[in-house]
Amino acid sequence: MVAELFELAEVPDITPRYNIAPTQPAPVVRITPEDTGRQFHMLRWGLIPFWADDPSIGVRMINARAETVTTKPAFRAAFRQRRCLVVADGFYEWQKQERRKQPYYIHLCDGKPFAFAGLWEHWEGSDSGPIDSCTIITTEPNELTAPLHNRMPVILHPKDYALWLDPDARQTNVLQPLLRPYPSEEMSVYPVSTRVNNPGNDIAECIEPLS
Repeated sequence: MVAELFELAEVPDITPRYNIAPTQPAPVVRITPEDTGRQFHMLRWGLIPFWADDPSIGVRMINARAETVTTKPAFRAAFRQRRCLVVADGFYEWQKQERRKQPYYIHLCDGKPFAFAGLWEHWEGSDSGPIDSCTIITTEPNELTAPLHNRMPVILHPKDYALWLDPDARQTNVLQPLLRPYPSEEMSVYPVSTRVNNPGNDIAECIEPLS
């Protein structure tokens, strides 16, 4: 299904993930200068700018705000030249409830995989080898997610994948309108267990509805 939805010639066997944490590999679709078309890659979640001295900066770069992504030094070069699709079939948000935070799982109503608007970067500042990393762009929440959080990841419509990945598309006035809240009527949400709060719990039970 991933190959068909994202027009990929091939997709390697993917181990299902239910609780990806920052600095861990995340699935992306991108076009690099060496590629003849879309390619599937696993990139470290948490963008490391090419000019960074220390890769630990990536922990603070898991998200990029749509409102400032074109001007912030950590992201502006990647926005112009290194955009990608971060593949997922759901995500979590936490709602503050008195003395605790309740996690919710959010997905599309049709249950299909989708793509967050992402950026990627290539970093070569380590003797241990280069690191390719990525970040997810966020925007204002829609009506469904607003009660849970004041931000939501940008989910791109499939019709916009080609434009977002096009290495020749660099005009801000063309790309930034894609960074909008996804229609709430096409999404669904339900509460899940707090086991998702522990990154070590990468199991299917993380996305089971809370009874």
